Amino acid sequence: MIRFSFLLIAIFFASITGAQQLTVERIWRNYEFSAKGAGAYVLLNDGQHYVEWSEEGHLVKGDLTNPQAPIEMLIDKAKLIYNDKAINVTGFQFNASEQKILLITAPQSIYRRSFEAFYFLFDLQTNQLEALDADHAPQTLAEYSPDGKQVSFIHGNDLFVKDLTTGKVTKLTTDGKRNKIINGTTDWVYEEEFAITKAYCWSPDSKYIAYLKFDEREVPEFQMAMYGQLYPEQYKYKYPKAGEVNSKVSLHLVEPRKNKSIQISLDHYEYIPRLNWSAKANHLVVQTMNRHQNELNYWLVDANQKQIQTKKFFTEKSSTYIEVDNNLLILQDGKSILRTSELSGANHIYKLGFDGSSIAITSGAWDVIEFLGIDESSQTIFYSSAEPGAIYKSVYSIQLDGTQKKNLTPTLGYNNAEFLNGMKYFLHTYSNANTPPLIKLCKANGEVVEVLEDNDKLRAKMQLEKLSQKQFFNIKTSQTDLNASLILPQNYDPSKKYPVFVHVYGGPGHNEVLDSWDGNDYFFHNLLAQDGYMVLSIDPRGTQFRGEAFKKSTYLQLGKLEIQDILEATRVFAERPDVDKARLGIMGWSYGGFMSSLAMTKGEGLFKMGIAVAPVTNWRYYDNIYTERFMQTPAENPKGYDDNSPINFVQGLQGKFFLIHGAADDNVHYQNSMEMISALVKANKQFDLFIYPNKNHGIYGGNTRNHLFNMIHNYILEEL
Repeated sequence: MIRFSFLLIAIFFASITGAQQLTVERIWRNYEFSAKGAGAYVLLNDGQHYVEWSEEGHLVKGDLTNPQAPIEMLIDKAKLIYNDKAINVTGFQFNASEQKILLITAPQSIYRRSFEAFYFLFDLQTNQLEALDADHAPQTLAEYSPDGKQVSFIHGNDLFVKDLTTGKVTKLTTDGKRNKIINGTTDWVYEEEFAITKAYCWSPDSKYIAYLKFDEREVPEFQMAMYGQLYPEQYKYKYPKAGEVNSKVSLHLVEPRKNKSIQISLDHYEYIPRLNWSAKANHLVVQTMNRHQNELNYWLVDANQKQIQTKKFFTEKSSTYIEVDNNLLILQDGKSILRTSELSGANHIYKLGFDGSSIAITSGAWDVIEFLGIDESSQTIFYSSAEPGAIYKSVYSIQLDGTQKKNLTPTLGYNNAEFLNGMKYFLHTYSNANTPPLIKLCKANGEVVEVLEDNDKLRAKMQLEKLSQKQFFNIKTSQTDLNASLILPQNYDPSKKYPVFVHVYGGPGHNEVLDSWDGNDYFFHNLLAQDGYMVLSIDPRGTQFRGEAFKKSTYLQLGKLEIQDILEATRVFAERPDVDKARLGIMGWSYGGFMSSLAMTKGEGLFKMGIAVAPVTNWRYYDNIYTERFMQTPAENPKGYDDNSPINFVQGLQGKFFLIHGAADDNVHYQNSMEMISALVKANKQFDLFIYPNKNHGIYGGNTRNHLFNMIHNYILEEL
């Protein structure tokens, strides 16, 4: 009877406060704490009117300069019917005249970034909907030519063009075949490591398409079993591991109207990671790299003349490696480009002339994060940087001559900007570690035009929860100061001792310790705080936004300095009087799984418990572009590979170790865990294991994430 009374009191208190206990189900099954975005928001060519999808499902047009103006309907959803069925539009693109729209429907993922979909054309003048090409569907990477008279797309690894005037579809390449030849899009390793799927682009006069051809016939093939039928299907694809053969990549120009193609000759390269046309002249800038990725060459392909001319106009070399990014824009002067480089020891913006000249536009002991674009009418460059500190991101403007720098987002936290057509407005997304995203439409000078999404409902919901705030600090080790974040247990009492759960990633060029919204991970870590755990994250050497030397200090020895930093920083933190040294745990995913595996095998019993999700256990098993960038090949650097792969140190395992992997992981292969298991068994080491059939590196879909995090949560409660 007494217990029943206490229960009634608890229920009554929860009902009047709205407070509930956090659970994995609330986070990962009901998704109660998902933040909202602003949806598709496109500015038209006049720089005044915008287009977005209404809540009712219509495509509508509004006026930025006059919010009171009536909303105009461009496409009534009742018109989006094909073969008597409504189509579900997930994306759209206008042609140059803004009279036709390319609609994306039913997208299906291929790999991390790539997808195929069924594309449709909608004519705003006739209100007619038609399939882009029903005979060659689904397609990928469809887009309008600059003059709006043609649409290009990829199907079956071949490049096609549809003439919108005649309706004729022309197949520009004919040798495309899965796992053999790819035209206009990329192979697996380019997509994953160079973040590029679109390997073709139109010249500004719509005369040429430049495209890459991948001959992957000699690349070793990897296979995975897909379960669900009597005999599992063997899924096969090309995956070059460290030291293995790459696709042979070549550059081509094709004239769609003549269906005439030529190959462009480039000297001494392994990779072609980027190609960009000027927006004004038929100037194509192509980047090539060597296998070690420590030499980057810039080529100018001039297609303005009858005879196409090619020249190399700049070379950058490094004693370690050079990272390829999207920070490149060809200026309308027809003489130069904007790019970023770490030549000064920090990442900055440079103006690079086709004559080989180079002038720094930004400078300082901080890193530019992303080049956001330029308004050439006002000679204003927009970019984001970590100038306030490595855990922050702010958006700036600066003149092309390096003067008049202005912080457009002075509120400390994480500020993202997406500039709209014409560079006169941008979508500003602000968050910090304890605040969900606030999305605003701003003028180019930072002035707020309109709040598009404030996530007020989520903020109000968070007020009812018992949440612990994430805080930031530094941990001083014998080698350096490391950025760290901490979530304290609920009802924290400094006179008590608490277990510590360390959440780690630690990979090169990736920061875990950021003053930005962390979505469901934030709530899961608060669930652990609710259970009485401290949640600690540490960014070791090798992470970014602290200059080139800090980031590249791990060159040729991935894992060595990072695990030294994680172990020492954890020991330093554990000296606090409120820490229970006997109850330290660690968890990581992907590179973080590699780190947690090293922590458990090289940590000499520091951690009572470790969880490794989809870990790399031997760098010989991972892809060559990523691994060789930091390690060179296994033949060149065998000691770097062997001395820092956890599979070679299983004899040192102490504590409870939980290994989790998706059996259909196309990125960090399930092979990593299988070989780790063999090594652990051989060393007579006990461990725990869970495999998710048919799940990739993200381990998601249906109830999967809920199941995964319930399992992780229970393991932490039982073993830590």
